[in-house]
Amino acid sequence: MSAKKNQLTLEFPENRLLAALGGAHEKNFARLEQALGVRVSSRGNLVAVEGVNQERAAVILKALHARLEAGETITPADVDAEIRFAEAGRETVPGAIRTSSGRLTRPRNPAQAAYLDMMRAHPLTFGIGPAGTGKTYLAAAFAAHMLQERRVERIILSRPAIEAGERLGFLPGDLNEKIDPYLRPLSDALFDVLGDKAARLREQGVIEVAPLAFMRGRTLTRAFVILDEAQNATSAQMKMALTRLGEDSHMVVTGDRTQSDLPGGRAEGLDEALQILEGVEGVGIARFSQADVVRHPLVGRIVAAYDKKDASR
Repeated sequence: MSAKKNQLTLEFPENRLLAALGGAHEKNFARLEQALGVRVSSRGNLVAVEGVNQERAAVILKALHARLEAGETITPADVDAEIRFAEAGRETVPGAIRTSSGRLTRPRNPAQAAYLDMMRAHPLTFGIGPAGTGKTYLAAAFAAHMLQERRVERIILSRPAIEAGERLGFLPGDLNEKIDPYLRPLSDALFDVLGDKAARLREQGVIEVAPLAFMRGRTLTRAFVILDEAQNATSAQMKMALTRLGEDSHMVVTGDRTQSDLPGGRAEGLDEALQILEGVEGVGIARFSQADVVRHPLVGRIVAAYDKKDASR
C-alpha cells in the first residue's frame, strides 16, 4: 500500500480477483464512492483510492478482497455491510457461520453481529425490533449452523396462530396446509440458508413446524426452537413456550412490539417476558431499530415514517 498527495494505492498479489472486487460495471466501487465520497479506480493488480475517507475505503476493499480469496462471492449487500462495520469502527465483519456445505451467512451490521454473539452465548435469546432487521433470518441461519455442527438434533419452528383476525380453523386443508401460511416466513428463511436440503430435513422430521398452541405438554431436548411473531403471544402462551426448553436446547424469540394483532394491539406476552427476564442469567435481549433495517432502503424509510406517525399520536 502506498500513498501520494491525496491518493492511496492498494497492491494485491494478482489481478484475477480485481474484476469481482469491482463488481459488474464496477458497481461495488461506485457504492463505495457514493457512501464515502471517494474515487476508486483499478489497473492491473492496483486499486487507487482518492478522497478524505481513503483509509476507511482501503480497509473495506481489503476486507472484501479477503472474502474473495476465501472463495466467497461479493454482492452489493456485502459491500454495504463492510461500510456499516467500518463506520462503527470495526475493521472486519465478524466471522461467518456455516449453515450447510458451501453456504455461509454473515451479519450485515453491528446490531446483527451482537445478536449472533448473544445466540452463541445464551440458551434463550430475544430479537426485538422492526421488520427487515434480519431477526428471523439470522435465527434460522444460526439454527441451521447448530444443526450443521451437530450441537442440536432438530429445529422447531413455531409462532402464534393468530393474524389479522384470522384463525387456523378458517383456512382450508389439513393441519399442514393450515400451518404453512403462518410459518412461511420461517420456512423461507431456512430454505434460503439450507437450500433444497430444507425440504428433505422437514420430510425426515429434523425440521418441525407447529403453531404455538401445539407446544403445550412437550419438553424439547437437543433442539433449536424459533418462536417467531412473539408479539402475538399471550402471557400464558409465552410462559408455556419458554418453559418447553429442555436439556442442550436453544430458543430464539423474535417479535416487533409495535405490530401485535392481539386485542388492543398490545404485545402482552412479549412485553411481560422482556420485563421479567431482563438481566436473568442465560437470557440475552437484542434490540433492533429502524437504523438496522437491511432490506431494500425504502423499507427503512417506511418504518421511520410509521414510527413518526405513531409518535405524533
